[in-house]
Amino acid sequence: MTISEKSAYLKGLMDGLSLDTKSDEGKMIAAIVDLLGDMAKRVTDIEETTIAISDELDEIEEDLDAIEDYILDEEDEDYDDYEEDDDEDWDDEDEDPEEGFDFGDEDSTIYEVTCSCGEVINFDEETLEKGSIVCPNCGETLEFSLDDEDDE
Repeated sequence: MTISEKSAYLKGLMDGLSLDTKSDEGKMIAAIVDLLGDMAKRVTDIEETTIAISDELDEIEEDLDAIEDYILDEEDEDYDDYEEDDDEDWDDEDEDPEEGFDFGDEDSTIYEVTCSCGEVINFDEETLEKGSIVCPNCGETLEFSLDDEDDE
């Protein structure tokens, strides 16, 4: 039996008992049954929304998997082309295979803060200057200032 069905059953019981809704107890029971009906509707709406979101996430996951497969196939082809064109040994200790790759601005400092919900959040100088960040896990706004750092 679903929550909506149980709520309707309780309303039917109340109507079947012919409770006096003018008495204090009758008013209380009627209010509780109405509240349960509203809550059942709300829960049903939330369940339907959750199912719709889950379906959308499944589709996004499938799309991302397809993109990942496409990118990995391209990288494999590029690597195969490189192996055919160049006979250098990648195991040579003097060479660094990562040399020449740009991994972003290495001079920028990344800060880390742990929210009260346990989420670890990394942010950069720009966010630090703003003075706050919103936790992506729980939505709490975490505030900070540069005052302590200026004293040093």
